[in-house]
Amino acid sequence: MAKSERVEARLSAEERDRIEQAAEFEGESLSSFIVRAAVARADDVLTEHTVTTVPGDYFDRLVTALDRPDRAPALRRAASRTRRRSRIA
Repeated sequence: MAKSERVEARLSAEERDRIEQAAEFEGESLSSFIVRAAVARADDVLTEHTVTTVPGDYFDRLVTALDRPDRAPALRRAASRTRRRSRIA
């Protein structure tokens, strides 16, 4: 993937030293390390805000409830009234 966008950030000397050291341990350039770390964090944040996780037993009960038809008498009456009405020709 061709990269064409640029982002700048201000770091303290201590932050830069820590990040450079970590990048060296990973065998990456400073830029590559920062981008990879930022993308990983972005994925975590996006998942946190867009994915709903529920316990397995709750999910099983939910699916079972959705599969069980509800008689919905008011809805049934409304539908039968609609069927009885003549339509405009």
